Amino acid sequence: MFLSDIAMLMLCGAISGYLAGLLGIGGGMILVPFMILVFNHLGFNQAVIVHMAIATGMATILFTTTSAIWAHHKHGSIDWKLVAALSPGMIFGGLIGGSELFEALKTSWLSLFFAIFIVYTSIQMLLNKKPTAGRDLPGPVGLFSFGAFAGGLASLVGAGGAFITVPFMLWCNVKPHNAMASSSGLGLPIAASATIGYMYGSWGNPNLPAGSLGFVYLPAVACIVSVSIFTAPLGAKMARKLNVTQLKRVFGVILLMLAAFMFNESRKAFGF
Repeated sequence: MFLSDIAMLMLCGAISGYLAGLLGIGGGMILVPFMILVFNHLGFNQAVIVHMAIATGMATILFTTTSAIWAHHKHGSIDWKLVAALSPGMIFGGLIGGSELFEALKTSWLSLFFAIFIVYTSIQMLLNKKPTAGRDLPGPVGLFSFGAFAGGLASLVGAGGAFITVPFMLWCNVKPHNAMASSSGLGLPIAASATIGYMYGSWGNPNLPAGSLGFVYLPAVACIVSVSIFTAPLGAKMARKLNVTQLKRVFGVILLMLAAFMFNESRKAFGF
């Protein structure tokens, strides 16, 4: 990689880590558009660039979410029984989604799907609405089914899953503080299973560049993680001092701009 590419990835890693700690969101939404620019600059095959950006972004969550889990665990905020109940389904969904479904999606459709996901997340940020508690947690079959759905969906967009697990837990009468903390605990099995799925499903793909482990581009992971693991705790610390609601709205507007970029990538891939 060129020094300019390394600098961009490290800068994006610093920003995404900080925002992950500050707002409780995964870094993939920020990282993916910029990694696409870097991978284009490096001349990677257009057929795999979007797949590589999403998979590489998810791989970084493996590292950034670990520090968040430890911080929440020290405060006793994570409901480990709930994490253990949801994890099997999420691992199953992450493996299937990250390998079979992810590999099958063409760049055009994957870009479009990712753009729609960003728009949905930005609307959540702008409105800052929380679902009203309406029921108790379902039984083992229900938890496994929801976990599989959440894991599969998260693997397609390279997200840690909080965008769907937190609303579900709040709807099931889990306390908001515990829901947010437990979602970080669930981010690890989702990221691990999806990353394994990405690597397995794309193993031996002739379009992948040197330095790749399946769709995961290891040099980019190293650049991003080298700074994000330090900025994520800073963001979490700052979250206790700032008006996070206003920050979410500002970030929601930024996400809409990133969505416009991804819609344009999809348009080019479709040939319009």
